[in-house]
Amino acid sequence: MERQEKPLLVRGATKVYETSSGDVHALQDVDLTVKQGEFISVVGPSGCGKTTLLWSIAGLHQLSSGSIALADEPIEKPHPSIGMMFQSANLLPWRTIQQNIEFPFEIRGQAPDRTKIEALLNRVGLGGFGSKMPKELSGGMQQRASIVRALASDPDVLLMDEPFGALDAFTRDEMNLLMEEIWEETQKTIMLITHSIQEAVFLSNKVYVMSARPGRMHKVFDVPFERPRQLKLMESKEFFDLVNEIKAEIQHQPTSAAAAVAAE
Repeated sequence: MERQEKPLLVRGATKVYETSSGDVHALQDVDLTVKQGEFISVVGPSGCGKTTLLWSIAGLHQLSSGSIALADEPIEKPHPSIGMMFQSANLLPWRTIQQNIEFPFEIRGQAPDRTKIEALLNRVGLGGFGSKMPKELSGGMQQRASIVRALASDPDVLLMDEPFGALDAFTRDEMNLLMEEIWEETQKTIMLITHSIQEAVFLSNKVYVMSARPGRMHKVFDVPFERPRQLKLMESKEFFDLVNEIKAEIQHQPTSAAAAVAAE
């Protein structure tokens, strides 16, 4: 039996936050289709609504209007088929790494697949660290543990909210290479929010540029580089040219305030 395709479908996504100082128009009519097994990144000016979009897809924020679905299933709350990595590892300091990884299973009342978890820990270089406490691990190792936690339930979609932004440059390169290898092995649908255009180009099939707030999908860039990719790709002229083209597209965006006035 053929596996049912599960594209991620965002249609007319609009989000307005009501605050004491007035409404904040974060997203406006965002349309996005992510094919099953595709790795995409979303970049854009600061405050353009990238994280709001991601958290809405995760079911953590409710849209003001529009819809989000995985295949034909609406996403309106956290869903077991959608995993999430946050800007920090968010490991509970009083629980071991193994216990942190198993925590989502506890919340859902499910038995964890410890054989799978052990295999994932070995895959990310954390074999033998399951009994350690988070404080005993470096920042990069903690993020490796968060990768295992996100993948342990075998989600169809993995959402990544700037997960490597706080790491040093060397460790970030290591994590990018690890995610490239994991995507090659699992063919998960992955959506990455990042401020690093280099990271977006290295990892993705497509890079989406959002407009200044209220955020819209402004332009999409296809990434032509063959896989598997190695870090030396970042030294090539073709890589630099694409990074600079995307950077110029972001820099030419108006400020959020100007965009909001223009949208009214």
